Amino acid sequence: MVAEIGAAAPDFTLRNYDRSEITLSDLRGKKTLLVFIPFPFTRTCTAELCDLRDNLASLESTEANVIAITCDSMGSNRAWANAEGVTYPILSDFWPHGAVAMEYGCFNDALGVANRTTYVIDAEGIVCEIIEAESFGTAREIESYTEALTSL
Repeated sequence: MVAEIGAAAPDFTLRNYDRSEITLSDLRGKKTLLVFIPFPFTRTCTAELCDLRDNLASLESTEANVIAITCDSMGSNRAWANAEGVTYPILSDFWPHGAVAMEYGCFNDALGVANRTTYVIDAEGIVCEIIEAESFGTAREIESYTEALTSL
């Protein structure tokens, strides 16, 4: 079953770049912005990562958790977070490769990465909005996140 608007977000436990485990259901009580990022260290993905970093206070002011997920390793995510000064979680969906992205329905089999997809989840764990980029080269707009989170 893939994530759908109005349905419970599939639960998961993944490791952050600091090796700590984060379980989605443990985040209930606050909204969650779950941002799948396909290609760490590339121009568009780094721009999105930094856009989240630069707008973190505003996003968190809506009482939301900000979580990024890649299909890369924890080590790669740690290097990327350190290079860009990111403090919010970047979770590794590396092994089994892309399992969480598959559960959410955003894994791209041909490329072995998650599509550029964001899930806006309410405080009860229900998917309220799905924001997808038009292409891998097109960044998602931070305003769409702010609008979705403030409307909850």
